[in-house]
Amino acid sequence: MTSWPGYGGPAYGHAAMRASDVDRDRAAEVLKSGFATGRLTKDEYDDHLHQIYTARTHGDLAQVTSQLPGGGMALFIAPAPVVRGTNSLAVAALVCGVAEFFTVGLTAIPAVILGHMARGQIRRTGEQGSGLALAGLILGWVAIILFVLVVAFGAVAAVTMTHSGGVQPAPFVQHIHPG
Repeated sequence: MTSWPGYGGPAYGHAAMRASDVDRDRAAEVLKSGFATGRLTKDEYDDHLHQIYTARTHGDLAQVTSQLPGGGMALFIAPAPVVRGTNSLAVAALVCGVAEFFTVGLTAIPAVILGHMARGQIRRTGEQGSGLALAGLILGWVAIILFVLVVAFGAVAAVTMTHSGGVQPAPFVQHIHPG
C-alpha cells in the first residue's frame, strides 16, 4: 500500500478521514457534471447533493460519487499540475533584442513591440516567459536610446565644428570676367 509521505495514510485518501468543505465542494462538482451529462436524474442529483453536504468522511463522499466519472476515491487524488508553456512572443522579443548586436539596431523596435505584446499576453494567460519579454524590452530600449544619443551627439558635433572654425566652408570667390 502506497502512503502519503509523513502521514501514513493510503495514497488516495483514507475513508475514515473527516471531509472538509473543499472535499464536499469537489464532490458536488462531480455530481453537477454527472447531472449535466445525463448520468443522474434531477431527483437523484438532489438526493445525492444532500448526502454530500451531510457526509462526515472521505468514505461517505466516495460512496455517494462512486458511480460517476471523477468520483469515488478519485476525488482525493491531487490533480496533475498544469504546466503552462512559454509565450512565443516573449521568445521573439528576446531574439530580436539579442539580434540588435548583429543587425546594428534594426531589430530594436520589433523587440520593444513584441516585448510589450508578450507581457500583455502573459498577464492574461498565465504563460511563462515574463523574464524573456522583459529582457527583450530592455535590450530594445537600450538600443533605441543609444541610437538617439549617437544621432544627437553627431548633430551637436557637426554644429560645433562649423561654428568654431574646425571645418571651414570654402570661401565664395567671385570671378569677374572682363568684357
